[in-house]
Amino acid sequence: MIEISGLRKNFGPKQVLRGIDIAIAEGKTLCVVGGSGSGKSTFIKCIIRLLHPDGGAIKVDGQDITHMEDEYALAAVRRKFGYLFQEGALFDSISVWENVAFGLRYLSDEPPSRYREIAKQKLALVGLDNVCDLRPSELSGGMKKRVALARAIAAEPRYILYDEPTSGLDPIMSDIINDLILHLKRKLAVTSIVITHDMKSAFKIADEVAMLYEGNFIARCAPEEFRKSDNPFVHQFVEGSGEGPIKMKIRDLE
Repeated sequence: MIEISGLRKNFGPKQVLRGIDIAIAEGKTLCVVGGSGSGKSTFIKCIIRLLHPDGGAIKVDGQDITHMEDEYALAAVRRKFGYLFQEGALFDSISVWENVAFGLRYLSDEPPSRYREIAKQKLALVGLDNVCDLRPSELSGGMKKRVALARAIAAEPRYILYDEPTSGLDPIMSDIINDLILHLKRKLAVTSIVITHDMKSAFKIADEVAMLYEGNFIARCAPEEFRKSDNPFVHQFVEGSGEGPIKMKIRDLE
């Protein structure tokens, strides 16, 4: 379980996270939605300590990692996580299988002699065969996303953090990625946190949907309840309407 209480993160004078309290139960998928700049990516980067929180507590399997400074202890916690970056973050200078296996030396005790075999197994799990020796630049956008997903699960994590897994994809490929997320949940019994703008995806893959607004969660419930919510902020976001209490801040360009 991941338990978060009073989580705060500032960037200079700007308060991005303002005391978040939430727990994610084992084997469940939480989708975090909210407008651009609402702090969604900051939230999951704090969970894995890519960013250092300014306050509050983050517990992973009962262990408080909020102010953990011991690099070995922190690395041991990070071994429990897989992370799918928003843009995939693949390296074009190395092959697909080497991308998938990239973190194994840091996140697992597997010998290097098994790296290629493990990469092939994980690529097969996301529906990719015969791409091991290609470079990422030779793949389509959807294939790159699946390679990045294979890399996220290469070390068999307990938790997977997805940062906009369907961004930049057409609706059909987005749904294929959604199906893969569901498949991996069943196959690997992982606990997941998914950051997304895509409400169709959220309603399909989530056990719970939480909306982040002005640094805190203003709603958290099952997908169907979220869809029918009478909260005006939630309703406007679900409908994708420009009319409502959420006002976009538009800077004039001169």
